[in-house]
Amino acid sequence: MAEQLSVIHDHEGQEYRIELAPDCWGKLSYKRVGNVVHVDHSSVPDALRGQGAGGKMMEAVLPKIESDGFLIVPICSYVVHYLNKHEKWQHLLVSK
Repeated sequence: MAEQLSVIHDHEGQEYRIELAPDCWGKLSYKRVGNVVHVDHSSVPDALRGQGAGGKMMEAVLPKIESDGFLIVPICSYVVHYLNKHEKWQHLLVSK
C-alpha cells in the first residue's frame, strides 16, 4: 500500500504543502484563475533531493488538486516534466 503523505492546502497563500518526512515539507505554489491553477513553482527540502521526493510529492498533491476540482496549467519545469511522463494525470491538464 502506498504511503499516505499529509497535504495541506493554503488557499490564501496559494500553495500546497506536502510533508515528505517528519518536519520536511515540499511545496507547490500556484496562481488561481477560476478552477485553474497555474503551477509556477515546486520545491523539496535539500536533504531529500535525489531520493524520489519530487515524485512522491506529486503523487500526494495531484489527487488533492483533483479532489479540489482544479485543472492545471504547469509552468514549473519539474511539474511539466512530471505530467508529461505520467499519462494517468493528463486529464488534469487544461486543453490548449
